[in-house]
Amino acid sequence: MPAPHNLFKAALAERRLQIGLWQDLASPYCTELCANAGYDWLLIDGEHGPNDLVTISGQIAALRGSRSHAIVRPPVGEAWIIKQILDAGAQTILVPMVETAEQAQALVRAMRYPPHGIRGVGAVVGRASDFGRISDYTLTADAETCLLVQVETTKGLENLDEIASVDGVDGVFIGPADLAASLGHLDNPAHPHVQDVIEDMIARIIRHGKAAGILIGDLALSKHYAELGVTFVAIGHDVGLLALGASKLLEDFHATAPARATDKTKVY
Repeated sequence: MPAPHNLFKAALAERRLQIGLWQDLASPYCTELCANAGYDWLLIDGEHGPNDLVTISGQIAALRGSRSHAIVRPPVGEAWIIKQILDAGAQTILVPMVETAEQAQALVRAMRYPPHGIRGVGAVVGRASDFGRISDYTLTADAETCLLVQVETTKGLENLDEIASVDGVDGVFIGPADLAASLGHLDNPAHPHVQDVIEDMIARIIRHGKAAGILIGDLALSKHYAELGVTFVAIGHDVGLLALGASKLLEDFHATAPARATDKTKVY
């Protein structure tokens, strides 16, 4: 019995557009709710969301049986945490702040079992192998894991071609916010210079035969990137949906409700 087939990885290889949503609320309940909306993938964020291994594991479990594929972003690209996330059942990992080909090569090794990598052989006690019930898990897992690396600094930009050439890197994700800051345009990813750089990055990633990805809250831009060949794009995050929705609901009430009655209490 082999490891579960990674449908997200297969979609990237076939260049089928995959639409995603960021999950930063560290809530399995919220993640399950968003999965039922029909997104192709949900990103469980351990870099900026208040997630630890327990909440990440709970959200991976909440996504089982849904059409949404779980992608996990650890806070850092270290082998010890990648090992734990894989054993918890994630098959796709997005590593932030990747800046060199050497760093990407080390991440590939962290995702694979010996002799091709350094992943510890302990999945028998985790969800990844269905707690030991998938008898051929360790022999088949490498083919189903998916490594996405996030390039979002000027150093990473300088080394983009080398990073995208690394065998075992399945996709390169562009981080517009940090990239804009690194280029001198803090909090302004829509700046024309930043947009020119992003478009050039997309073309270079695709030339190397790798899937390009991005997160952007502007739907017009997300569709534009898809037209340029981006294969996986996140169009928002759970925090924004809740924050904006909560504010808009209250604003709509005040816009349509009658004015509050003034206090007419008489003082004797």
